[in-house]
Amino acid sequence: MTIRLYDTSARQTRDFTPLTPGCVSIYLCGATVQAAPHIGHIRSGLNFDIMRRWFTYRGYDVTFIRNVTDIDDKILVKAAESGEPWWSIGYRNERAFNDAYEAIGCLPPTYEPRATGHVPEMIEMMSGLIERGHAYAVDGNVYFDVRSFPEYLQLSNQELDNLPNAGDVGAGKRDGRDFAMWKAAKPGEPSWPTPWGRGRPGWHLECSAMAHKYLGRRFDIHGGGIDLIFPHHENEIAQAKAYGDDFADYWVHNAWVTMSGEKMSKSLGNSVLVSEMVKRWRPIVLRYYLGTPHYRSMIEYSEEALREAESAFARIEGFVQRVVEKAGPVEPAAEVPPAFAEAMDDDLGVPQALAIIHTTVRQGNSALTADDKESAVARLAEVRAMLGLLGLDPLDERWSSGGERGEDLHGVVDSLVRLVLEQRQAARTRKDYGTADAIRDQLQQSGLVIEDTPSGPRWELGPR
Repeated sequence: MTIRLYDTSARQTRDFTPLTPGCVSIYLCGATVQAAPHIGHIRSGLNFDIMRRWFTYRGYDVTFIRNVTDIDDKILVKAAESGEPWWSIGYRNERAFNDAYEAIGCLPPTYEPRATGHVPEMIEMMSGLIERGHAYAVDGNVYFDVRSFPEYLQLSNQELDNLPNAGDVGAGKRDGRDFAMWKAAKPGEPSWPTPWGRGRPGWHLECSAMAHKYLGRRFDIHGGGIDLIFPHHENEIAQAKAYGDDFADYWVHNAWVTMSGEKMSKSLGNSVLVSEMVKRWRPIVLRYYLGTPHYRSMIEYSEEALREAESAFARIEGFVQRVVEKAGPVEPAAEVPPAFAEAMDDDLGVPQALAIIHTTVRQGNSALTADDKESAVARLAEVRAMLGLLGLDPLDERWSSGGERGEDLHGVVDSLVRLVLEQRQAARTRKDYGTADAIRDQLQQSGLVIEDTPSGPRWELGPR
């Protein structure tokens, strides 16, 4: 067994070799909390949640760090516009992000450090970089000297002389391409004391400092969205390696969720906020929609695509429910089918792994049709094992005990629907088929699918 990952820095898929046998260390660039999250923000957390689950299944002890950027230019702009304290905006949106991660079933990180909680580590790193000649202080600002680090831009495969701001020299910079690690205090802005004057962190410094604190000088995997490759991840690498760290062995990046071919952004309004989406779609369906394409593939958002995901997942759920009704509870298998494991080992090939799930569901449905209870139960055990590793097992307590939107009302709805179905059955018993068909049609118009089975009628939500 060898897990392989596409490494952005190598521009190829590489066998994964951990620094410490049996252990995996992952740093994921998390939320910048100037606004509530939309589904594009949450995709990254979900993709790396699936990665973490797969490493755990393969026997690794995973340390997963996902930071929070709670001080940032955009947060300060929002604070100035609204009159609300910057920390209040940050904390409210941090909670919104955590609610969103929880809603779609992401496991909590091992640690979730905030930028403002690690200013001493940032000062220590800046001091070291200034001593080594890689950084300089001007009027309370601290800049990184990009020309002092020959490896700069290797991750994004760019040339320094081709950067668009090559001639932009200002605010005491030696070179317009030098980037700020620390920003001098401005009136009304939050600030912290440093040897170079009061100020606040630059965006890039925080991740280098926090990765060093929680994962050491070298760790296995650094992750984030493809939009972070430049400048954020390039600048992280420059700071960390110039400081003396080896930093990340593998760089893994997920693609965007797009709308009309453009990256989803906060300017799109509230329609795709996770808090709004979970009112219209079951969270487990959102997880299926966002988590089943390959993490390096773009997802083009549309209502139609979500409806297709809902229908596809309903086919899986229907099989699960039918076997449980026939055979009772079925525990997940101890191991997933080899073809599923092979797909996941190959750069987290979730689409290929999902195809194995649907094939197994079809085999299970055929077994049900043939009244082969033993085979149907075996297929469900496999399906549950595979779904569990994607965080999509509908029988998992996370989804079946009220964690999903609307589950707390499921029992009430079930009782009401069964009363109507009893009326339909009574009509059929007295051979009043017109009334029975009318009841069925009304239920279907309400979005329910009614199936007559040997053990009686059953219902489920139909596609939208």
